[in-house]
Amino acid sequence: MRARTAVLCSVADQGVAALTNILVLVAAARLSTLADFARFSAVYLVFTVLLGVSGAYTGQPLVLRRGAGEEIRSACRSAVAFTMLAAAALGAPLAAVCALVPGDTARALLVLGLVLPVVLGQDAVRYAFSTLQRPHLALTSDLVRLACVLGALSVQDHGASPARLVAVWGLSALPALLLSAALLHRATAGSPLRLRPMLRRGHLGQRFTVEFGVGNATGQLSVLGLGAVGTPLLVGALRGATTLFGPLNVLYTSATSFGPPLLGRIGDERRRVRATAALAAVLAATAALWATVLALLPDAAGRQLLGDTWPVAAALLPATGSQYAAMAVGTCGLLALRMLDPRTTLAVQIVFSLTAVAFLAGGYAVGGVPGAAWGLFLGSLCKAVATWIRVARLRRRAVAPDRAVAATEDAVGGRA
Repeated sequence: MRARTAVLCSVADQGVAALTNILVLVAAARLSTLADFARFSAVYLVFTVLLGVSGAYTGQPLVLRRGAGEEIRSACRSAVAFTMLAAAALGAPLAAVCALVPGDTARALLVLGLVLPVVLGQDAVRYAFSTLQRPHLALTSDLVRLACVLGALSVQDHGASPARLVAVWGLSALPALLLSAALLHRATAGSPLRLRPMLRRGHLGQRFTVEFGVGNATGQLSVLGLGAVGTPLLVGALRGATTLFGPLNVLYTSATSFGPPLLGRIGDERRRVRATAALAAVLAATAALWATVLALLPDAAGRQLLGDTWPVAAALLPATGSQYAAMAVGTCGLLALRMLDPRTTLAVQIVFSLTAVAFLAGGYAVGGVPGAAWGLFLGSLCKAVATWIRVARLRRRAVAPDRAVAATEDAVGGRA
């Protein structure tokens, strides 16, 4: 597959996956009472966290693998098998505990435990297809899942319980999983399963899982904490502004999750870094253009999107647009670091996640809600600068030994 086609398939696949998650929530909201939708949303939030942990532990280390042949096929097969076994090992106790707890939320969590291997397994196969440089198969799987889940939810009656909706949503992923498993088996048949390396100390997934926890938890909790001690307007305004940039989140997730196999097609390391820098420029320009489009929206259109939250969210568009432009540069910087030395990103994530929290709190203290938004921009900017400085240092370290070897060879040739 040509690189351009592979990129389009990867971005489209991530977009379909994100659209599926959004439409599931929309369908659940239309089918449920307010209280039941709150319960369904809580259970779906649990799934979202588990999905992120699964991707960090098995998916992201998998897409960083290079090469071809049996080793790559074995890694893909092993990652999918490990994900499904781990999901079953986690889902079974969750279901057993929730079976002893009364209440609709507990019943919905029980069902989530039962369908967890299906939904996490189907997501893991997407990473495997990306690593095998067959993103069109991942896109096919997600399109099947989207059609099945919408079809299954569309025939449910209004007032369906959260447990029923979770069951319908989870089991509707089964056709996509079976199709993906069959396609993956054709691509990896005969390759050995190697599960122990993913449990050993030092597995990259352990570091990436910590990064996921730090990067997501600190940002979410800091906003909620300021909303609790300050004003709920902060949470609503920042959430509203961030929601408007949802399409960019799809692009950034595509870059970090499925970028390495595509950039790995470039043989020379220097050219890979340059291609990543070019990608950063394109994504930053896209963020600026998207922010401009949102700023030019008529007030009526904005209220159709966010209702009464639109005026306060619109006032934050310059700051949030600048933040997403900086996030584009930082995201690609982390992508370059992971290709050069994946063990260097954990320290960057921890330090600058805490830095972003400090800027958020300081900005809110100085300038209220707009100050908090600009504080998030400064945090993202510092992270972007730090990642690319680290990339430059790693490149210099890699170039220095090559020059030394070349100089030695020249000296030896001169004496000869």
